[in-house]
Amino acid sequence: MSKKLRLGIIGLGQQGGMYAKLIAEGKVPNTVIGAIADTDSAKRDLAGENYPDVHVYDDYVTMLDSGDVDAVVTCVPHYLHPEIGIAALKRDIHALVEKPAGVYTKQVKELNEFAASKPELSFGIMFNQRNNPLYKRLKEIVDNGEIGNILRTNWIITTWWRPQGYYDSSAWRATWGGEGGGVLVNQAPHQLDLWQWICGVPKSVFSKVSYGFRRDIAVEDEVTAIVDYGNGATGTFVTATHDMAGTDRFEILGDQGKIVVEGSKTATVTRLKKPERELSKGMDMSDVMRLFTGQLNMDDYLTTEVIEFDSQWGAQHAGVLENFAANVLDGTPLLAPGSDGINGVRLANAIHLSSWKGEEVGLDFDEDEFLSLLNKRIREEGKYPERA
Repeated sequence: MSKKLRLGIIGLGQQGGMYAKLIAEGKVPNTVIGAIADTDSAKRDLAGENYPDVHVYDDYVTMLDSGDVDAVVTCVPHYLHPEIGIAALKRDIHALVEKPAGVYTKQVKELNEFAASKPELSFGIMFNQRNNPLYKRLKEIVDNGEIGNILRTNWIITTWWRPQGYYDSSAWRATWGGEGGGVLVNQAPHQLDLWQWICGVPKSVFSKVSYGFRRDIAVEDEVTAIVDYGNGATGTFVTATHDMAGTDRFEILGDQGKIVVEGSKTATVTRLKKPERELSKGMDMSDVMRLFTGQLNMDDYLTTEVIEFDSQWGAQHAGVLENFAANVLDGTPLLAPGSDGINGVRLANAIHLSSWKGEEVGLDFDEDEFLSLLNKRIREEGKYPERA
């Protein structure tokens, strides 16, 4: 293998085009564009113009068999990620899949199981927000127990405003058969991943989901989900694509502190000097009166830190690409192992299933039942074949 990874880009749309540009500009120093594949002739023409020294293919299988690439990144519709990932790994080609890893857990399990049978190959997922220095630092704080045991989490992420024209731009958008869902599978997978990466995987979920609520679409454009972590701790997740003002606020309450993130840019971390219940038990009525009258010096009980990082355009994506290449070239640990991709898919499936059944659903839900209900919606839509 060369000292630089020859990465094949499958799909030269918004994401694939971004990755090609980052690599061509030298922002992924250990990677070169090995080849580009796209079924759209206009995209192939564009690739030929912008990257004249790169071989361009009209289908990904031909590219995989060409010998031009050591690895691929899958910038294609969600349903195709597992299929293409497996096709690459079968040919001993390393695979980096875009988010989400797939639409339903059965297909993602197949991908994970096949990747596990090829441990010598690198298998990653483009969870670029794991490369966000703010969230990396917050994970360290939580993992180190600096805010104690988690009691409650909540994330309001409604900065995904999309007008009707966005949904009308492509026939596959916002369809059950083409995209596999709405905001949960298109815009919010990064937050679903970060939420579990930092706070842990919940045991069950109850959701209220609106389908075509404020947009002329079949899939979800507003979601409210309540999760149970199984130890008394709970969480909420709210997302939508019709809030023009938009909110991005993430809170993690522990028994010895709290984290509040605004706009995925600034985090306020409060650390209690003793566990909250211990502080509570140590206060008598005179302390309560001082609290009510504003005389209590809170500095005696807690400290506050504000964390903020600047993040340049493309730096997080370029970092994941560079890390993936380093994993292939010298064994550097992956920031986002591909096997982690199933967590967000499982939670999104559980949220859908809970809303379809009108009841709380465990994260160990019946995958065949989910797929059956998904296929029911695909049949009713009448645009795409059912999924196996």
